[in-house]
Amino acid sequence: MTAAPSASPLRPAFGNTVVSTYPDGRTALLWLKADGSYAAKGRRRTPSSGTWTLKADKVCLKQLKPIRAPFSYCTPLPTGETWKAKAVTGEPITVRIVGGILSD
Repeated sequence: MTAAPSASPLRPAFGNTVVSTYPDGRTALLWLKADGSYAAKGRRRTPSSGTWTLKADKVCLKQLKPIRAPFSYCTPLPTGETWKAKAVTGEPITVRIVGGILSD
C-alpha cells in the first residue's frame, strides 16, 4: 500500500526527477507521482511507466508499459543528497534527486 503523499519518505521526489548514473556515465530518469504511479526513461531513453509502492525501507517499482514486468524492482529509499544503489541489471548506480522535471 502506498503511503499518504504528505507522510511519504518519497515526498522530496514528487514533482522532481530522480537521476540514476551508471558506471559508464549514462543516466536514467524517473518521475514518481504522489498517486503511486511513475514514468521513466532508461539510460537508452526508452520510456516506461508503472506503479510504485513502499515496502519497509524500500521503494518498489512495477513496470506496466511498454510491457508488463513479471516482477517488482525494489531499491532503498533516499538516504541523503546522493546515495548508492543497484540497477535492475545489478550494476552499481549513484542516485540523486534533481529539482524540477528534466526532459532528457
